[in-house]
Amino acid sequence: MESIDVAMFPLESALLPDEDLPLRIFEPRYTALVRDCLDSPDPRFGVVLISRGREVGGGDARSDVGTLATIEDYVDAGGGRYVLQCRMGDRIKVLQWLPDDPYPRARVQVWPDEPGPPVTAAAFLDAEDRVWALFERIAEVQDAELPSRDLVFDYEEGADLSKLLYALASRVPMGPADRYAVLSAPSAADRLAALLDAVDSVAAVVEFQLSE
Repeated sequence: MESIDVAMFPLESALLPDEDLPLRIFEPRYTALVRDCLDSPDPRFGVVLISRGREVGGGDARSDVGTLATIEDYVDAGGGRYVLQCRMGDRIKVLQWLPDDPYPRARVQVWPDEPGPPVTAAAFLDAEDRVWALFERIAEVQDAELPSRDLVFDYEEGADLSKLLYALASRVPMGPADRYAVLSAPSAADRLAALLDAVDSVAAVVEFQLSE
């Protein structure tokens, strides 16, 4: 599969395909990244999870699986500051990090799902049931009222179940490591397993906090 060189934006969270990503840009190197993207016919950049370090100032350690983001709308706030509205697209794998001059860049390859057992409708609905049960438990703890299940799981009819797993995962209040496990799972079946592990982890945290 063909590789491409793209600007990269390391963040302290793992972004999943089809998520929205609002960004406020103020650091000079990322101001340069945004300007170059806006001047390009293809206003995309890669987003990867920072495994160690922080977003501002550099010196971070970066994960090698990420997602391509497209700038869909922006506001030039002046003084090198931008407000961006981005949409996450294809999953990517970093093949090689290039010099951070004037901003992080990498040679990447789009990474589609690898072969594996298909995710059945029954398996997906079971995962959805487990996520909903988690939501019900959290709502019970917080004495909150949940909206209609149909509103929470509002998917397009006939959508690809392997991609819907990303949408389902994006609704679970999991940490960056669990989100990255979902993102970097090679196949759809692996993604389902990673999602269920994350749901179990969040549920365990909720019950532990209740026991204290």
